[in-house]
Amino acid sequence: MGRINSKQIRTGYVYIFAALAVLALQAGCSTVSPWTKARHRSRQARLSAPYDRIAVKQSIIQNTVPMIQRLNDGSQADLAAAEMISHSENVVVSMGQSKDGYQTWFNMVTFSENELNVVRKYFFIVDDKTKSIQFEPNQGLRFDCEIELEKEVFADPDTSDNARKIEILRNVLNYLHKDMNELRDDPDSPDQGNRMIDICRMLINQTFDVILRELDRSPVLVSRLSQAGGVEFDHINFEKGKIQLVVIKDIATVKIRMGAFVHMIEAQQIKLKKERVDKPSSVFRR
Repeated sequence: MGRINSKQIRTGYVYIFAALAVLALQAGCSTVSPWTKARHRSRQARLSAPYDRIAVKQSIIQNTVPMIQRLNDGSQADLAAAEMISHSENVVVSMGQSKDGYQTWFNMVTFSENELNVVRKYFFIVDDKTKSIQFEPNQGLRFDCEIELEKEVFADPDTSDNARKIEILRNVLNYLHKDMNELRDDPDSPDQGNRMIDICRMLINQTFDVILRELDRSPVLVSRLSQAGGVEFDHINFEKGKIQLVVIKDIATVKIRMGAFVHMIEAQQIKLKKERVDKPSSVFRR
């Protein structure tokens, strides 16, 4: 298992969590029992259900949008105090916040302009509940992304496998910015939704900044990104984190877990297909 020793400025995260607190509902303190942790894992699985069910290159707009809007179903009403749906011409996002105000999340999908099938999907959640004296931290962050890669990523045969992995991670961040900007620029987008998008974007940006900066300095860690369990790193606010990158043909899957969610890298291992991978080269196979 690789390890990244990250150094970040705490001030940025203090500001971001303070902004989340402004959006959040106020709630009292509580301890975290093993039963509660199991309940939180079950809850998170329900929150990420749209992401898990949607298939890049296969799902189409007609069956994807109802999945994103699932909180309109009364049976799911316990998941959030409120849900906001925002969309542009090619992007749809569902943003929610827990009733106690600690958790903020989104499911987002992007459609191709011509065929209206899904080309990118994202799931993000941050839990701002701090640890108690007697129990393990409950604060955590999770980011999942699956994207269809452009042919240009594989166009240069002289690009090393490590350089291609770094390029893919940068592409993921660039696509995220592009999709969020498209939502942000929509005149019908709700103001509170825009604030939530901006806060989530800052958290994801700072997370990628730490990871990319350290990977740029360590080719060994880059080569281990596709291994089972991913690459482990230290984080100044969430203590520990892991990132995993798996590429199958022209689809890249990124998983980032930090803090209370770090164990979920193993619990939700990506199941690679048995078929041979034509592109990229064998380094991307587990």
